[in-house]
Amino acid sequence: MTLLVFIILFTALGGVLSVVVAAGFLLLNDTQRQKVLPHGISFATGALLAVAFWGLIPHAFQEVPAAEFQNLSATILIGILSFFILEKLLIWRHCHSSHCDAHHDSQHHGHQAAGTLIVMGDAIHNFVDGVLIAAAFLTDFHLGVVTSLAVAAHEIPQEVGDFAILLASGYSKKKALFYNVVASLMTVVGGVLAYFLLDDLHDKLPYFLALAASSFIYIAVADLIPTLHQKTDIKTSLEQISLIIAGILVIGTLHGIVHSIQSDTHSAATTNEHVEH
Repeated sequence: MTLLVFIILFTALGGVLSVVVAAGFLLLNDTQRQKVLPHGISFATGALLAVAFWGLIPHAFQEVPAAEFQNLSATILIGILSFFILEKLLIWRHCHSSHCDAHHDSQHHGHQAAGTLIVMGDAIHNFVDGVLIAAAFLTDFHLGVVTSLAVAAHEIPQEVGDFAILLASGYSKKKALFYNVVASLMTVVGGVLAYFLLDDLHDKLPYFLALAASSFIYIAVADLIPTLHQKTDIKTSLEQISLIIAGILVIGTLHGIVHSIQSDTHSAATTNEHVEH
């Protein structure tokens, strides 16, 4: 079996497996899902911010020289502004097609736009994951396998949050599952392109990471947090804060474990290379 086949299999595993596991959320009945949904939004807020600030942004800056730090920061800023403009256009389009003038209708279409943005941001993130998995396989087969499993593991809590956001945005269960699966397949696309074009993609990878981070930051801050502010009683507020922190800690813990495993495996692979030479 060629290395390319392994890359396709494991990028599919890393992307689709997390969606399938997270899709268990859809098995809940409507009553249970409505009770869980607000909690899922809180958890998703923490998870998205943690993925952006704990994973994507630090990794992006590690991959570029100090001279490019300003360009990378500008990419994040431009990304946030671009997602604001895109969401504004999506809301404008929906409002003109359904003649929504009231604040409530505009807010409803804002939630729909957030669903569109989360799919786009997730697709970019998954594409980058595919590139990372392929790069790991091209470095060392064992490293590729571990990286694939790690990607699947750290994506699960984020995918649960994505399902919560899509359902809150008015997507049906079938559509939410369909769009998440499509976005997850971008992992395979990233892996295959990286196999053939890794040298060309490597220099651009930090900017893909920065763009994905900007989408997650924008969604969390512009769409999810305002939704959480709609309820201000002490009990609900404490629940929201606890779940946001939980989302951050879950992603942070998984990221730390993944980073440790990858570092150990990479060190072992480097040692083996020195022994062979």
